[in-house]
Order: sequence, then C-alpha cells, then structure tokens
Amino acid sequence: MSALSIAFVLVSINVLTFLAFWRDKQAARAGEWRVRESTLLGLAVIGGSLGAIAAQRLLRHKTRKEPFRTALPALLALHLALGIVLVAVPDPAGSLLRSLGR
Repeated sequence: MSALSIAFVLVSINVLTFLAFWRDKQAARAGEWRVRESTLLGLAVIGGSLGAIAAQRLLRHKTRKEPFRTALPALLALHLALGIVLVAVPDPAGSLLRSLGR
C-alpha cells in the first residue's frame, strides 16, 4: 500500500470519526437516538483518534466522560508512536523478527 493510500485512509477514518462525534452531539441536543459509545471509541481505536480529539475539543463533546477523557489521548499517543516507528523503521516486522532470531 502506498503512502498516499495510507494517508487517504487515515484522513477518511478521522473525518468519519469527527462526523460521528458531531452526529452524537446533535442527537444529544435534540433528544434523539445516540451513537453508541462503543462505536465512537471503536472509530478512535482503528485510527480516528485525532478526529475524535478534534471533535471532543471543538464540539465540547465527551470531555468529562470516561473512558473518553483518558482513552482518547492515550490512543493518539499510541497512534503517533506507531506512525513514527513505521516511518523510522523501513520494515518494522522484519527488523523485529531479525532481532529476535539473533
């Protein structure tokens, strides 16, 4: 998968996550059916942590509720660390296997 494809997927996941938080905020205001918390967290886990935190801050949504308050920053840190490893190490899986084999 090319870097451009990966970037497109990550941007798409983060936009989708932001929109899910926005929809949940609108539903909360209108007293309508809400987006499940597991769905919001799941979107953050699969790569939408930046979109989730952006929505949390910009929309002031899920700012005091656990696990959103602590899990989202932790997920973002994890995703950033993973991104750094993937950029810094050309073949992270192969490098790990080679180091374990020695």
